[in-house]
Amino acid sequence: MALVVVMGVTGSGKSTVGTALAERMGVPFADADDFHSPENVAKMRSGVPLTDEDRRPWLLSIGKWLAEHAARGAVVTCSALKLVYRDTLREAAPAVTFLHLHGDKATVRERVGSRPGHFMPESLVDSQFADLEPLGPDERGVVVDLALPVEVIVGRFLE
Repeated sequence: MALVVVMGVTGSGKSTVGTALAERMGVPFADADDFHSPENVAKMRSGVPLTDEDRRPWLLSIGKWLAEHAARGAVVTCSALKLVYRDTLREAAPAVTFLHLHGDKATVRERVGSRPGHFMPESLVDSQFADLEPLGPDERGVVVDLALPVEVIVGRFLE
């Protein structure tokens, strides 16, 4: 069964797409936001981007969750912005496939600005795009336009 990481910058629709994909596949779903430490959430809420060091325990937790669901399959969201982050997830779950929700900064800014109560402020959108390393040709995954309807994104991934 497939292990899928729905990746992309903040506001790309990872949670919405991930939930729909997991439902369609009939597998468990987890949101990476739930794996963040209270310290990381406070840091982001105050507009401070996380460092690689901040992200390491978070990525290890997500990787562990994926490994625990390898037999049945699962979908998890995770920004997975850098190759090294994706490598950390692959170390725990070698069969993982990435669904990269890609789009333009203006669309993402608009989405982030309209999410009341979320800990990730619009001010961090630029740092997310600056950190983003697109999937490489040797990485198992699919890139889909985040502006497409959720059902279309899920369908394209499952093709």
